[in-house]
Amino acid sequence: MALDLLQPVSLAGPHARLEPLDASHGAALAEAVVDGELWKLWYTSVPSPERMAAEIERRLGLWRAGSMLPFTVFDAAGRVVGMTTYMNVDSVHRRVEIGSTWYARSVQRSGLNTQCKRLLLGHAFDALGCIAVEFRTHRLNAQSRRAIERLGAQLDGILRAHQRTADGSLRDTAVYSITATEWPTVRTHLDFQLQRGRSSA
Repeated sequence: MALDLLQPVSLAGPHARLEPLDASHGAALAEAVVDGELWKLWYTSVPSPERMAAEIERRLGLWRAGSMLPFTVFDAAGRVVGMTTYMNVDSVHRRVEIGSTWYARSVQRSGLNTQCKRLLLGHAFDALGCIAVEFRTHRLNAQSRRAIERLGAQLDGILRAHQRTADGSLRDTAVYSITATEWPTVRTHLDFQLQRGRSSA
């Protein structure tokens, strides 16, 4: 029987470890986000150091409300380097979105993102029994879209004028997914990338 989609879990691989988000991670996350000044990127929403505690509480509130399962990302050396989540959790239809993800600049374009996605996808399909996993990003976030496509996800479509951004502009959202029937091939692809030391971000 499939597990509860919202049950906190720790996931680990050679290049990264995911632990349930906790308020005690706040200081380390605030330090990690300074690496690249990620909150200044206009096409994504990343908390500033001053807003990190509030962002952690927001994500934990969504977990308690039943719509998100948040994680803290650790690199191979055990250093806190980012955040990621299962979000828009649909327990009835067994679907999740992997999103609200950011990594310190120093670990971008490394094997860490590939490892994190391999862990999250594997847990979603193999343990949680999901029928599909979604990814969403700004239509103009070319780096994110390339990373999602290298995972093996397919573009479902563009949601035009989907959301307002912090500055009031309208965001077109690119929606991708991997289905349960596609997962065995994607899993082989990701395992090959990790063995070859290639990254997807």
